[in-house]
Amino acid sequence: MTRALVLFAHPCPESFSAALHTTVVDTLTARGWSVDDCDLNAEGFSPVLTEAERRAYHDEDLNTAPVQSYVDRLLAAEALIMVFPVWNFGYPAILKGFLDRVFLPGVSFKLVDGKVRPNLTHIRKLAAVTTYGGTRVRAFMAGDPPRKSVRRAVWHVCRPDKMRYLALYDMNRATEPQRNAFLIRVGQEMEHL
Repeated sequence: MTRALVLFAHPCPESFSAALHTTVVDTLTARGWSVDDCDLNAEGFSPVLTEAERRAYHDEDLNTAPVQSYVDRLLAAEALIMVFPVWNFGYPAILKGFLDRVFLPGVSFKLVDGKVRPNLTHIRKLAAVTTYGGTRVRAFMAGDPPRKSVRRAVWHVCRPDKMRYLALYDMNRATEPQRNAFLIRVGQEMEHL
């Protein structure tokens, strides 16, 4: 049985992101996966890296204490699926804060001679499910930071066997049939992740 950590980052339960989140969780559960459904907003996760946390950042004996339960959940996962909207060409603050506070030295990576070495290699499957208000061209012109972050930085610390980045662009003008087609696509991709 594959153990998946689903990170969901949207504050509104009626949002399209919430529908995507439900599709991901329901599909993986139906496949018999063990799903740790981490709704960051519902859990009240604080995205703020405190002064004390920053000072202890490189101390692997101390750095995980403030977020130990999230570290444990991440370390138990064999698959990581992030469901989030792209806001201002970036992650929602709560998801960015999760990466800042939980993807720590000794957790997601090791520093060896000043170089980052992957440390989440037990995560064999990585996926991001997201929406953009703007078009793909507009995101491309802005450098598409979320796509690059997932496909480069998050990928680098995991080195998964399978990786998917599923994005619905131009969400501000997406029709109901377009949204429904994307929900179907996400379900199909989760069937084969």
